[in-house]
Amino acid sequence: MNNLFGGLTAAIVALPLAIAFGISSGLGASAGIYGAIFLGFFASLFGGTKTQISGPTGPMTVVSASVVAVFGANLPLIFTTFLLAGVFQVVLGLLKVGKFVRFIPYPVISGFMNGIGLIIILLQINIALGLEANSSVMDSLLSLPHSFLNLNPQALLLTIATLLILYSLPKKITNRVPSPLIALLLLSFVANMFQMDITYVSDIPTGLPSFVEFSFDMHSISFVLVSALTLAVLGTIDSLLTSLVADSLTKDKHDSNKELIGQGVGNMIASLFGGLPGAGATMRTVSNIKSGATKKTSGMFHSVFLLLILLVFAPLASKIPMPVLAGILIKVGFDIFDYKMLKQLKIIPKYDIWVMLSVFVLTVFIDLIIAVGVGVALSALLIIHRLIQESDVNITGEEIQEDKDDRIFKDGQVRIVNIKGPFFFGSTSFILDKVDKIYNVKNVVLDCSNVSFMDLSAIYALSETIEKLKSSGSDVYIVADSTRKEKLIKLGLTQNIDIDKIVDSQIRAMRLIKKVSSDV
Repeated sequence: MNNLFGGLTAAIVALPLAIAFGISSGLGASAGIYGAIFLGFFASLFGGTKTQISGPTGPMTVVSASVVAVFGANLPLIFTTFLLAGVFQVVLGLLKVGKFVRFIPYPVISGFMNGIGLIIILLQINIALGLEANSSVMDSLLSLPHSFLNLNPQALLLTIATLLILYSLPKKITNRVPSPLIALLLLSFVANMFQMDITYVSDIPTGLPSFVEFSFDMHSISFVLVSALTLAVLGTIDSLLTSLVADSLTKDKHDSNKELIGQGVGNMIASLFGGLPGAGATMRTVSNIKSGATKKTSGMFHSVFLLLILLVFAPLASKIPMPVLAGILIKVGFDIFDYKMLKQLKIIPKYDIWVMLSVFVLTVFIDLIIAVGVGVALSALLIIHRLIQESDVNITGEEIQEDKDDRIFKDGQVRIVNIKGPFFFGSTSFILDKVDKIYNVKNVVLDCSNVSFMDLSAIYALSETIEKLKSSGSDVYIVADSTRKEKLIKLGLTQNIDIDKIVDSQIRAMRLIKKVSSDV
């Protein structure tokens, strides 16, 4: 029953977003809904994350819109590109590429998500002002003065009203009914009652979707393949990041490669019926989990409910104002921004900031895949530079290792993990693997006293490690010098561990453990 309710909740959240993403892509509301239905169902059926809800997302829609802008009315070529994207995702899953996504540095992901968020916002400005949508970021920026001088006051009023509803409704209401759905229903009623002079959504076809045609043009082969690969890689990153969010909420562990196969199959089938490609959607997945869902059937129920809504309420779609959907997508754009890193810019290492800004600029003005590639390469070069500066560090050496003589005390109550050498994005996975092997231990000491340096990815991984150990019943202690302790505190590590449990030596950690044990 919980999976049924979770699927219904996710469908309610997904409906306005699917319509908005479909229209934003240039293919119409039906493409967004068909994408949510088919991708959502088959990604759940074949995927590797039990509670993940998949459908059109902001990043995937941005790339899809660029494909539509190039090919225009050539729908067979557009859907061929989407079909190939699904094929590439299946291939990536079969090649077991999923496990490598976790090696992407956090600043690269941050810059990428910030760039995507800004792109979505800029592309919605004209629609929010009641004007014709722009097809590129540069067009949106260059036309800003003209757009504001020629805006439609009624459209702007609806957009502002949408944002007020999305941002101001109390959680006790939005926990029951998603705010985008409230804004969609309420403002659609108001706009139609007063017969506002604005643009409305085009009619959505009623009934079941039919197969679309495909074609392959040798003159466009390079663009088709590059776009398909871009969608595949982007969908991979987007989906697996959402899988990690699902894992943190359910305390479960997803299968990365199986998830990629499921996403690929879902996008392939969605393209057969004219659906927009997508990926794992964070907000819909969280809504599903918080509604009590625990199994794959929740995602499949979500698609069934969307299909029923399409069959019954499709004629009412022509009553939905475009500025309301623009307001919803502007909120999505702001939600995509990585506020976690942005709030800590003053204390984050300058190397990480430069990487983030580089990826951000390249994402907005050049190309998404180029941005990620350059970001990863730049991060690697900066890490090598910093490793060379560490005279006592072996560059070919051991980023994280456990001492051979690590002690497991005779009653099994204490486990000491000595972390040595550079602790950075390339080595964070190893400490998580070590933690996976620690079971039924009351106290775990993470000794970072011999770590030569830590980057932002390492600190966030350390926070995730502490949370995971605590959820398994362990008390966690950290050994670090005063300088590193101050940095860890500034970056919010004390949200997961008491400040008194960050000490300067193993001896102090053991004394504290014995004191706590004796008090108990």
